[in-house]
Order: sequence, then structure tokens, then C-alpha cells
Amino acid sequence: MKYPKVFIIILNYNGKNILKKTLESVYKLSYPNYQVVVVDNDSMDGSFEEARLSFGKFNFIKNNQNVGFAAGNNVAIKWALEKMADYVFLLNNDALIEKDSLTKLIDEARKDEAIGILSPVIYRGDSDKVWFSGGKINWLKMRAEHVDNISETQYITGCAMLIKKDVFKKIGLLDEKFFLYYEDADFSFRAARAGFKLKIVKVASVFHFEKSAESLNKIYYLVFSGIRFFRKNSNFFIRIYIEGYLLARKVKNNYDIKRGINKEKALLVRKAYQEIK
Repeated sequence: MKYPKVFIIILNYNGKNILKKTLESVYKLSYPNYQVVVVDNDSMDGSFEEARLSFGKFNFIKNNQNVGFAAGNNVAIKWALEKMADYVFLLNNDALIEKDSLTKLIDEARKDEAIGILSPVIYRGDSDKVWFSGGKINWLKMRAEHVDNISETQYITGCAMLIKKDVFKKIGLLDEKFFLYYEDADFSFRAARAGFKLKIVKVASVFHFEKSAESLNKIYYLVFSGIRFFRKNSNFFIRIYIEGYLLARKVKNNYDIKRGINKEKALLVRKAYQEIK
């Protein structure tokens, strides 16, 4: 059997103590036809240099600044497509993949030519608690939500996303206007709109040690990118609704700041409201 060529892309930014574990899990994969590309957003903690020394057979690209998730991955995606990739697999630098999971993802992808993007079930850390096994776009609350046991997922998270090359040919790359968050929901939405199926492969597993949960900046980017996503992808009637919904949220945000309710977080939310265009 001919195995499709898969390029595994791991975007790194200051991934000290986690990147190496991720690469070790990738190194142990049973799938016979893959290459690894580590693309770095100008890390300052030595994680990129350490990985390059430890994993000499992998490919390494270093950006001269932190260009964000979408733009950082796009650098490696372009390179992989030039090298005749059949599939691109985006994997977070804080996620460990089981040995046979890539094989299971490819096996499922080959069952139906209409499938464009696939995801394993993603667990929290080394536990049996599910972090992602499907998601839906909540247009009324302006959120992309993780939903367990959903019959048809409406988006796939960029934490572990297997993408058929035909998807890039038809809809292009990740939208670089999203610096962080919602670029995966946007890409999934565009792919589905173009006729590709999205699939969760329940027999494949990844374990996500979510480093971003430690950062307050996550709140800012979730709000900023969320507004950008819904303004970009909503239809005319939903767009009218969300502008009214945003106005109500801004009023509540001002109230929280005046009352000192979660003030540090509320100030980050206000910053996102002020800076979004």
C-alpha cells in the first residue's frame, strides 16, 4: 500500500520543557511516510536550538519575530506543499500524540475523498478527561465551543489538525489576520463552506498539556479574534445581531471595571474592544 506523504508541523514559541516531549512522541510514530517541520516564532528560551540539536533528522525553520499562530504555521505549510505533501498535520508544541494515531487518522481520511480536515480526540494532559472531541459555532453567544459527543463537528481545533492538500488548493492558507485563536475555526468554516467534510477520529488520541492556560493574554486574544471571526463569517442578519450583542457586552465590561469585578481581566477585554477594527 502506498502511504500518503504527511508533513507534521509543530509551531514553537518559548516551549522549554514541553517541545522536546512533543518531538519525542512524534519520533515514535508508527506511520512510515512523514517528515517533521519545527517552525519557531523567535523563541528566547533556547527551546528551538535544543530541539535542533536533539532531533537532527527533522526540519527546522526560525522566524525572525513572533508572527502569531496562523502566519507562523503558514511559513511551514508553504514549504511542505512545495515538497509535495499529501497531508499537513498541525500539532501544538504542548501536545503528545500516541504512536499509532497518525496511521488511524490517515486510514479514516482515505475512506472518503470528501473529508478535508480531521482531528483525533484530544485529552487534557495525561488524564482521561476530554479536552476536544468536536465543536460548534455558537453565533448568538459569539463563541466557538468544545462539545463532546457531537454528531457533526462544525470546526476542528488547531491543536491537532490533519489537512488534506486539496483544502489548501481550494481555500488557501490560514488567515493571518488572526494572530492567535479562531484561525482554526475560520479555516474549518471556510473548508466546510467549500464542500469539505470535517471528521473527528475517535480511535486516535492526543494529550494536550495546555500551556496557554497560564497566560492572561489569552483573554485578550480570545475576545479580539472572536470578534474578528464573527464579523468576518456572519451573514447579514447575524451581523446586525452581533453588533447589538457587542454593545451590551461593552456596557457590562465598563460596569465590571468601575466596580472592580475581575478588574485585571476586564481591562484586557476592554483593550480588545478598543483595538479591534
